[in-house]
Amino acid sequence: MKNFIIKLSIFVVVILLILIYTRRADTKEYSSIMGTAQGTTYYITFESGKYDIKKDDIDSVLSDFDMSLSVYKTNSIISRFNRNDSLAVADEKFTAVFNKSYEVYKNTGGAFDITVAPVVNALGFGPGDAVSFDSTTIDSLAKFIGMDKVRLEGNRLVKTDPNVILDVNAIAQGYSVDLVCAFLDSHNIRNYLVEIGGEVRANGRNPSNGKWRIGIDKPVENATPGIDLQAVAEIEDRSLATSGNYRRFFEKDGIKYVHTINPVTGYPILSSLLSATVVAKDCMTADAYATAFMVMGLEKSMEFLKRNDFLEAYFIYSDSTGNFMVEMTEGMKKYMAGY
Repeated sequence: MKNFIIKLSIFVVVILLILIYTRRADTKEYSSIMGTAQGTTYYITFESGKYDIKKDDIDSVLSDFDMSLSVYKTNSIISRFNRNDSLAVADEKFTAVFNKSYEVYKNTGGAFDITVAPVVNALGFGPGDAVSFDSTTIDSLAKFIGMDKVRLEGNRLVKTDPNVILDVNAIAQGYSVDLVCAFLDSHNIRNYLVEIGGEVRANGRNPSNGKWRIGIDKPVENATPGIDLQAVAEIEDRSLATSGNYRRFFEKDGIKYVHTINPVTGYPILSSLLSATVVAKDCMTADAYATAFMVMGLEKSMEFLKRNDFLEAYFIYSDSTGNFMVEMTEGMKKYMAGY
């Protein structure tokens, strides 16, 4: 799925390591399920329990998610809201994502904003074709951006203008991970890893009774996801999400515009920050803040993190000569393998 920040979910590896662990473990104890959803892939490995989890179970959870929050499903709740369908009614999933989006919007001073959809769509990063990239178009659409222009009253979405539309893809993929984890939890499965499009949540221990090892890709255009790694994180009972701006971009008049849009201005940002990896308890929160930090930039993000210790983060940026540099929170160091 394409995100409002046009965030690239850095494809996180589990993968070779997990396959090795799974082969070593008793095949009756751990199982793996792979599939496609939301225009990407998913991978789940878990300690088998009394309930025999099937691929159809996972696909059903993700299908229900899509019918609530996917802007690519014309009949989804969010698509009907965007069309100003009076019969559209928010369900628990929509409400959870909307409320978390508003929370992050307020906390980041508008760096995260799901109402940026008109600009996302105009630039061709959402459903439909691109319109154009010029100041007239962007400025005309920017007046519809701002979560102060939309609110939930009960299960109804109220807008200040019918042209206000939502795109929750910068947070919803992380939430889909949480939904699959909740399904596993409901069947008393305690040791698992769920990865959807690079967003990850790990609970308990891996098949070797150790922490789950997650690769963070090098921020280069031609890197092979899961192979060309910048670092490896080790987590348990935590979520990890990465946003980046180095693979998806377009050029106009000789200028490269990355797919990170500042909701405050409506324009793609120019930044030396290449990727932001966030560790949080739930994946929806990690996903949203990884997105916001790409807009905020390195300095403001680090200042924010000093005041908000419920998050840890790992940043990759380029210096004035183009070399990769790394900065992270103090608490992030405990998650970095070999640090």
